[in-house]
Amino acid sequence: MARSSAHLALQLIALLLLLPAAWSATFTMTNNCGYTVWPGLLSGAGTPPLSTTGFALAQGASATVDAPASWSGRMWARTLCAEDATGKFVCATGDCGSGSLQCNGGGAAPPASLVEFTLDGSGGMDFFDVSLVDGYNLPMLIVPQGAGGAAAASSTSTGGEPKCMATGCLVDLNEACPADLKVASTTGGTGAGVGTAAVACKSACEAFGSPQYCCSGAYGSPNTCRPSTYSQFFKSACPRAYSYAYDDSTSTFTCAAGTNYAITFCPSTTSGKYTDPQAAGVPPTNGTMVYNGGEQFSTNVNGGASIAAHASRLLLLLAVAVAVALL
Repeated sequence: MARSSAHLALQLIALLLLLPAAWSATFTMTNNCGYTVWPGLLSGAGTPPLSTTGFALAQGASATVDAPASWSGRMWARTLCAEDATGKFVCATGDCGSGSLQCNGGGAAPPASLVEFTLDGSGGMDFFDVSLVDGYNLPMLIVPQGAGGAAAASSTSTGGEPKCMATGCLVDLNEACPADLKVASTTGGTGAGVGTAAVACKSACEAFGSPQYCCSGAYGSPNTCRPSTYSQFFKSACPRAYSYAYDDSTSTFTCAAGTNYAITFCPSTTSGKYTDPQAAGVPPTNGTMVYNGGEQFSTNVNGGASIAAHASRLLLLLAVAVAVALL
């Protein structure tokens, strides 16, 4: 009987050893905007949907979403959302076309700022970025957190700089957006950008449809598709974010699988408003990112394990103690 109990306990240990891999990452989304946003979440092809594909996130609120191992997909914030006269849920920016709070497999209608992830990808690394390739609607920031960053020293850029670090676009570009890319609000709802205020900034591809700007046709390779004056507008304000399709070298970041991520909408200020990108003190492409009244988030995430990792270890230790007692 004792041997049978011990065998059961050892089986429990084996199962608990799999716990850290059961969930690849936890995303904590925080709304630092001066208005409600409605995050949308879209899983990539071949990866399962998350527990939610859309929800409301009030000003100052946070929410967590767990992603399974090897998940890939994107997230964004919808703004100026409400039900129309027919009861259909619509948003002025980032609308996913589902007609409801949940996006249900729909992606963001451009222009919209995007965060993109591939978890536990090549070399056991997470790949992530903030992309303005489909345009921009509000500032976003990704900060890696937890024990997964401890192995990040092996992940470096070509120049040898660590690539497990915060990335994003910290400034509001809507008012500073070039006139031929600017999108003004046409809704009468409440929140950001009511009336004629700028609520989004198109990409040159969406605005003009030219292969030169869309990196298509004869321009469909890194050698032929080069930065334009429009993409350079985004890049100068947000040096770590993707500004056009082949902006990989300065815009893709990697952390060891098992890292968790904090995603903040409007990280620079509680209102998320800047008319001049330079007024926000755009950080350099290395070092510490500073925002929110001088609060600092170090790009070094090697210290501190995630709550999930701690919980898994505690459960494992408990199972070992039980097994020892039954032997």
